[in-house]
Amino acid sequence: MVLKFMKKTPCEYIIWDLLPVIRKELVCCIVHNFGLSQKEAAEKMGLTPAAISQYKCHKRGIPIINDETIMKEINFSAALIVQKGETVAGSEICRICKLIQSKGFQIIE
Repeated sequence: MVLKFMKKTPCEYIIWDLLPVIRKELVCCIVHNFGLSQKEAAEKMGLTPAAISQYKCHKRGIPIINDETIMKEINFSAALIVQKGETVAGSEICRICKLIQSKGFQIIE
């Protein structure tokens, strides 16, 4: 018997590879640029403090975004999330994800 494995679908790629990178960049921006604690960042992002710690220590979201335009948008989104909290975090992540997809996944490992 020969097993054939499917390649990842675009949605699987986004969930497993892209979403953690976007979250990591947002978390790092929120903590470093706005001076929030891990607990405060977790509340703003709707994540656990443990997840924030893993993003900060580069255990999650290991590839980096290598695009100046996308990083500017991430900084904009981080400011909005700090201001409005979890209510906008999901929509901002979706917006950044769509932007990255439109640029052809500008992420490097």
